[in-house]
Amino acid sequence: MTIEAMNEHFYLWRRLVPAYAAGYFLSYGLRSVNAVIAPELMRELSITAAGLGLLTSAYFLGFGLFQLPLGLLLDRFGPRRVEAALLIVAAVGCALFAIGTTLVTLAVARALIGLGVSACLMASVKAFSQWLPAERLPSLTATIMVAGGLGALSASVPVEAALPLFGWRGVFFLCAGLLALTAGFMMTVPDQAVDAHHESLGNQIRTLGRIYSNRIFWRFAPQGCLISGGFMAIQGLWAVPWMIEVNGATRSDAAGVLFLMGLAMLAGFVFVATCSGWLARRRIAPMTLLTAGMGLALVVELAIILDLARSAWLWPLLGLSFSLSNISYSQLTVAFPMALSGRVNTALNLMVFVGAFGLQWGIGASVDGFAAGGMALASAFRVTFAVLAAAQGLAFAWFLVPVKRVDWSRAVPITSSR
Repeated sequence: MTIEAMNEHFYLWRRLVPAYAAGYFLSYGLRSVNAVIAPELMRELSITAAGLGLLTSAYFLGFGLFQLPLGLLLDRFGPRRVEAALLIVAAVGCALFAIGTTLVTLAVARALIGLGVSACLMASVKAFSQWLPAERLPSLTATIMVAGGLGALSASVPVEAALPLFGWRGVFFLCAGLLALTAGFMMTVPDQAVDAHHESLGNQIRTLGRIYSNRIFWRFAPQGCLISGGFMAIQGLWAVPWMIEVNGATRSDAAGVLFLMGLAMLAGFVFVATCSGWLARRRIAPMTLLTAGMGLALVVELAIILDLARSAWLWPLLGLSFSLSNISYSQLTVAFPMALSGRVNTALNLMVFVGAFGLQWGIGASVDGFAAGGMALASAFRVTFAVLAAAQGLAFAWFLVPVKRVDWSRAVPITSSR
C-alpha cells in the first residue's frame, strides 16, 4: 500500500469510526442500563418482575422488528442519514423514559430507544464497506464492537455511582442529550451517493423468503434466538436481580460483577479482532471458535445455576464466551451471495432480538408465577434459568448438525444496490 493510500485510509478512519463508535457505545449502554436501576424502577413505580421484564424488553422488540426494513433503508438512503435520523428517535425515547410515570409510558419509551439505536452496528458496516477495502472490514467492525463493550461497562459501576447524584431520570435525560449530539456529529461524516437502481419490492420479498426458508439460516437462528438472545436478556436486566436474590449480593457488589462481565466481553471482542486470523492460519476455524464459545456459555450457565463457584468468576466467564457469538454473522454470511449479506445479517438480528424480547419478559413472568405459587424467590430464579438453559442446550445440539450448502445459482435473480 502506498503512503498516499495509507493517508487516505487513515483520513477515512478518522472521519468514520468515531461517530459510528459513539452511536454503538450509547446503544449498548442503553441496552444494559436497566439492570442497575431495576430496584429503583420496581420501588418507585410499584411494578412486578414481569412488568419490569416487559418494559425493559420493549427495547429488543423495537430493535428487532425494525431490522428487515432497516436493511432496505440503508441501501436506499445511505447509513449517515438513516442512523442520524434514528438517533433522534432514540433521544426522544430517552426523554420520554425520563419523564414517564406509568408502565405503558416506560415500555413505549424503551421501544423507541430500541428502534432508534437499531442501525448503530449495521450502519457502520455499510459505511465501512462503501469507503474502505474488504480486508479492513473485520478489524473496523471489531473496533465498533469494542465501543459496544465499553458501553456495557458504562452501564454498570458508572451508572450505579451516578444514581445518588442524578437519579435514574437524570441518567436518561443525560443519554437523550448525548444521543442528540451524536446525531449531529453523524451528519458530518462522509457519505456516498446512493445507487438509484433498486430491486423491485416483489423481488426483495422473494429474496427474504428464500433466506428464511434456507436450512443453513435455520442452523444458526435457534442458537441466535435462545443463546445469544438469552444472554442479552440476562445481561440487560436479570443478572443483577439474580445476584441480589440468589447470591445475597448488594447492588453495589452486583454492579461490580456486571462491570467485570462487560470487561470480559470487551476482552473477547479484542481477541476475535486480533487473533481469529492467526488462529485460522493454524487451522482453528472461526466456526470452531463459535462452537467452543457457545458450548462454554452453556457450561457456565449451569455452574451459575448450581452455584459451583463465585459470581465474580462465573459471570465474567459467561460474558467472555458470549463475545464469540458475533462470529455467527460472518459464518452465516459466507453461505449466501454477497449481494444478500445485509439482509442475511438483519434477518439473523431479527431472530436474536425477538428472542431477547421474549426471554427478558418471559423470565420475569416465570419468576412471578413460581413465586405466586409459594416458591421462594431465589428458587424461582433457579428453576426459570434452568428451563432456559435446557432450551438453549437443544438449540446448541441442533446447531451441531451439519448442513449442506444450497446452490444459489437457481435462486431468484439478485441485483445489488451497491
